[in-house]
Amino acid sequence: MSELKELKTAEYQDLLNQEGITLIDFWAPWCGYCVRMMPIVEEIAGEMEGKANFVKVNADEETDLARALQVEVLPTFVVVKNGEVVDRKIGYLPKGDLQGAVEAQL
Repeated sequence: MSELKELKTAEYQDLLNQEGITLIDFWAPWCGYCVRMMPIVEEIAGEMEGKANFVKVNADEETDLARALQVEVLPTFVVVKNGEVVDRKIGYLPKGDLQGAVEAQL
């Protein structure tokens, strides 16, 4: 498993300027599905190290970023490729579905 970096609103523009694929995991500590998904996301991040980046955003702390990306339900997973949002998954997902969303952008 891989520990995910916390993305802050101020760092989002830097992410948009990067080439490659990033999965942004919007979560909150009170969200049961978010907490259950975290080990799955960390496992995928470990398996895909070097192929894609994985970050997490506490939606309660980074409300401006959540609003900018139109996150209304937690967990929400946003796939960014070369600075553009290319996919979005919402809710508790099987590992294969989430990993497949990232792999589809490789």
